[in-house]
Amino acid sequence: MAVAAFAPGLEERLGPARRIADAVLFEGYVLYPYRASAAKNRLRWQFGVLVPPGYAAVSGESAHQRTECLFEPRAGDRLAVELRFLRARRRTVQRALPDGEFETVPELELGERVLLPWDEGVEETVRLLVPVDRLGGDGVVHPFRLPALRDEERLTGDDGTAAGRLLRESAEVSGAVRVSARPLPGPYGTLLLTALAENTGGWLPGEGARRADALPYALVSAHLLIAPERGTFLSVTDPPRWAAPVVAGCRNEHTWPVLANPPGTRDDVLLSSPIILEDHPRIAPESPGPLYDATEIDEILALRTAALTEREKREARGTDERAGAVIDLAESLPPEVLERLHGAVRALREVTGPPAAPSAAGSGAGAQPWWDPGADRDVDPERDRILIDGRHVGAGSRVRLGPGRRRTDAQDLFLHGCTAVVEAVLHDVDGSVHLAVTVDGDPGADLWRAQGRFRYFQPDEITPLNDGDGDGPAGEGV
Repeated sequence: MAVAAFAPGLEERLGPARRIADAVLFEGYVLYPYRASAAKNRLRWQFGVLVPPGYAAVSGESAHQRTECLFEPRAGDRLAVELRFLRARRRTVQRALPDGEFETVPELELGERVLLPWDEGVEETVRLLVPVDRLGGDGVVHPFRLPALRDEERLTGDDGTAAGRLLRESAEVSGAVRVSARPLPGPYGTLLLTALAENTGGWLPGEGARRADALPYALVSAHLLIAPERGTFLSVTDPPRWAAPVVAGCRNEHTWPVLANPPGTRDDVLLSSPIILEDHPRIAPESPGPLYDATEIDEILALRTAALTEREKREARGTDERAGAVIDLAESLPPEVLERLHGAVRALREVTGPPAAPSAAGSGAGAQPWWDPGADRDVDPERDRILIDGRHVGAGSRVRLGPGRRRTDAQDLFLHGCTAVVEAVLHDVDGSVHLAVTVDGDPGADLWRAQGRFRYFQPDEITPLNDGDGDGPAGEGV
């Protein structure tokens, strides 16, 4: 059942999906500025971390991933299942002493590198090839165990003398892959496929144990690739109508399955990822290489990385080989490649040809769009007033701001308690009301006002003040 590699045809089909899976595997592996000393690189491994059950019971972390999807097999079909994850390998830096011994140090400068302690990610793969007719009932279970490892890398200076060593230690990691299927009622011959990846390690946390203590025993960035020899999958994101009720009942825990075959081909590869993707995900062809930080765009990362100081680049090279490769990539990008990163047009539509005839509502060229306030005579942002705490508030009213909890921009919280002037009362197409304001004391207020750029708050985030037009009790001055 366990195999070292799949048949060439399966390997070829899995190739494009593995490139997508690599982006999942290494997402957040090392973040800009790619140095171990950077604060954002001290809390790592955020996606697909399966910890030992003993730690999961006390931490809120998970020890398993569960995938459920719909599968249409063919007669005599077999299913290729590939569990991929990173194994944290702890690296210690030691300096050589004159007496031939070594001492652990927080960093070691060595040529073009500044070496620091670090958890390296080692790629691990568990592969199964299972006949579909064996998936009934409890299905198949494949346990695996990766033994503890320890190795040493001696370091020498430019003059050839001993400078130090790197000690690398990997803890024992144990897990299991469980695959089962049951037929769905109806004429289609569809199976509900269930695949579980789980950590079965026996490591138990001691008193005061932290997440970092559990990571060497964890399956990090775990995800599954599944491909039948001849069958196909149905989309869980956009299932056919007859399958929608079954898909709605699927249990996908800590992962989400998507079709991972190239668009326009048979739906015969599935990627179950801890990062939610769309069906048929693709890597942008403009991307010059892995940068491990999808919260940024390649252009910004490349420019920022190229602007690092020489000391910072040396530390990045000493942090991890992959971080060093990013530095080398950023330094080698020619201008034409950087220009490609600035933006791309994915689709075009024809805009030439005869103009559309205006409708009775006047939607031809030059007409105001339906969502423009000027197209609705029932609203006037500069004259409309609303009632807040028994007072009429409109353009010119002075108010105090109290941003609510639903705010997604943390900077709005800095405005709590500030006073402002209402510039307009706006009604959106959903019926909500928004107050456009300029903040008192903002040196750019006149510029924002001239450009029509304001800050927006809802009525329950506003307290009317007593001075200014429209601040009197309801009914006064109206």
